[in-house]
Amino acid sequence: MESWLRDGFDLLQLVRHELLLFAAFWFIVGAADELAVDMRWLWLLMTGRGRSRRLPSGVERMELAGRAAVIVPAWREADVIGAMISHTLQAWSQRDFRLYVGCYCNDDATLAAAIDAAGGDPRIRIVVHGAHGPTTKADCLNRLYEALSADEARSGVPFRSVVMQDAEEMVHPAALLAIDRGLEDADFVQLPVRPELQKHSRWVAGHYADEFIEAHAKDMVVRDSLGAAIPGAGVGCGFSRAALASLARMRRDGGEAGPFAPDCLTEDYEMGVLVAREGGTGRFLRLRDSSGALVATRSFFPARLEDAVRQKTRWIHGIAFQGWDRLGWHALPVELWMALRDRRGPLTALVLTIAYAQILLEGVMLLGAATGLHRPEPLSPLLATMVALTVTAFVWRALLRFGFTAREYGVAEGALAVLRIPIANLVAILAGRRAFASYLRTLAGETVRWEKTAHDVHPAIALARAATA
Repeated sequence: MESWLRDGFDLLQLVRHELLLFAAFWFIVGAADELAVDMRWLWLLMTGRGRSRRLPSGVERMELAGRAAVIVPAWREADVIGAMISHTLQAWSQRDFRLYVGCYCNDDATLAAAIDAAGGDPRIRIVVHGAHGPTTKADCLNRLYEALSADEARSGVPFRSVVMQDAEEMVHPAALLAIDRGLEDADFVQLPVRPELQKHSRWVAGHYADEFIEAHAKDMVVRDSLGAAIPGAGVGCGFSRAALASLARMRRDGGEAGPFAPDCLTEDYEMGVLVAREGGTGRFLRLRDSSGALVATRSFFPARLEDAVRQKTRWIHGIAFQGWDRLGWHALPVELWMALRDRRGPLTALVLTIAYAQILLEGVMLLGAATGLHRPEPLSPLLATMVALTVTAFVWRALLRFGFTAREYGVAEGALAVLRIPIANLVAILAGRRAFASYLRTLAGETVRWEKTAHDVHPAIALARAATA
């Protein structure tokens, strides 16, 4: 028996070496990729081009340069759509915009809540989708596009821009004007997303804050500086009317109706990339208002692990797998680099799985050494150097994660951001596995459906309650 155990530990030693080599190699590749972005961001910061521009006081009350259509798809959003409409109408005082809210004919609760919140305001247009929901988010967006196009034909006055928002999002008072002005020299504009902290979900919901704040303070700023395509986040983004019409014509030539692809799980991401593919210009605008607050779309992200995994499954499936199928690969080096970064989700999940399996394996090996059944072999100089590099890279990443989160949410939250890294890794692992399985099912003919996250409370209501508590 002892001989078998010793042979087993020898086999584990070989497995340990190979897994460690695989994980360390890909961690170093990923660290080099991130370091390149970090160095570019630091250069932008030192030269003053990476800092957020401060808006003057009162800018949010300025009128738009042209008419804006704001499109909001809504399926089973009765708990938040009313607050979203009320807050948006209050935050955006401009008269020259129209809010299109897309409901489904089999979702009476959402439709009733939207009608009640509209209150006869001429800036609100409730659009009822004739198909039974849920279809897909892109399909609902196409119905809204059809409605705004019909309004243009009836009035003879075209919209200048089309802005995307979601039913659960809280807009910034200066956001609409920022998008309007940004589209003067661009075809697509994206503002940052700022996840709101949730006291009852510091770990799961909190990891979204860590990831989005770093991505939208560094990664997207670097993308913009390199002239790469700016992917859409689905909220806080706007298209010039001409760019959206061009995408609609492209879809129509391919036999589809409307600018949004109904079978795409991440139509917002794809739209931003397609604007650049069609020769348009995308911009990422990072601004702060006169009080120093980030001009961003504020939102509550999933607070439960299961919901977070489901949401990120859709992101990985849509960006990594569908993106490869639908968008292919660009010949320009900077676009190829960014596409590789965007589509690394499945590989990241695999490498993280192996890394955590390695930790468990180390525990087994230590147990074998403690019982005298195994004599550990030292790492080779090459592998030891690789492991040292991965540890150094992790410390650097943790410092950056702390810094970005602390800058926006405070030092205590910055410290929690470092502790939340394993939670983020767990979500990435589970979502990567589910995304791959989901992708295989679609290859077998499964229909893509709108698997959305349920929302119980709108940020505007929650923040108002917190302020009076």
